[in-house]
Amino acid sequence: MARKSSDEKGATGAKKGRLAQIRQTYRMAKKTDPRIGWISAAAVLAVIVIMIGVGLLVEPIWLWPIIGLPLALLAGALVFGRRAERAAYLQIEGQPGAAMAALGTLRRGWDVTPVVATNKYQDVVHRAVGRPGVVLVGEGTSANRVTNLLTQERRRHARVVGEVPVLDITVGNGPDQVPLRRVAKHVMKLPRSLRPAEVTELRARLRALGTQPVPMPKGPLPRNAKVPRSQMPPR
Repeated sequence: MARKSSDEKGATGAKKGRLAQIRQTYRMAKKTDPRIGWISAAAVLAVIVIMIGVGLLVEPIWLWPIIGLPLALLAGALVFGRRAERAAYLQIEGQPGAAMAALGTLRRGWDVTPVVATNKYQDVVHRAVGRPGVVLVGEGTSANRVTNLLTQERRRHARVVGEVPVLDITVGNGPDQVPLRRVAKHVMKLPRSLRPAEVTELRARLRALGTQPVPMPKGPLPRNAKVPRSQMPPR
């Protein structure tokens, strides 16, 4: 009985923790998306209305809303998660380290190193290593400066990794740039060139660069501006 009571308390605590997380995410998202609650609720209601309509055509009518309730809740959760993710990206966009926050949502198999290069203007380059090879991600206030910084880092890495692909992307909303909210998805869709064993060897090679993570530039991200992981694949 004592063990059962302990398990019940643990389940209750976990449920409260999830609810607290949802409330925190809602408060954060509402700052940039005031309609997030109404739109999520509308998604739930829309599915229920559709299921009632199905019930009018295919009896019994009372059965279809019951079947549709889990689908309605799922639809509301999906809408809420997507809008919360978008709101989080809008809040951190332009902040130093925003690209690193996006790279932090990559699934298992990626090794991410923040700020492998920077300059006096606080433009930075982050590095992600995975089956596509070495991916350098640059962010800053000037596209030209970031491009130059990426070029230097691409050459420096190429001398160490040999024929392994060294790719680079610039975070931004301009031509040939990747918007912040799409960084992780863009990296995940890159063609895979290496086997897992080759990725392990690549990581060992990169240690030869002697690059230690550089302290993040001044102006850290807001404490509560975290990118939700609800739309990301599990690690």
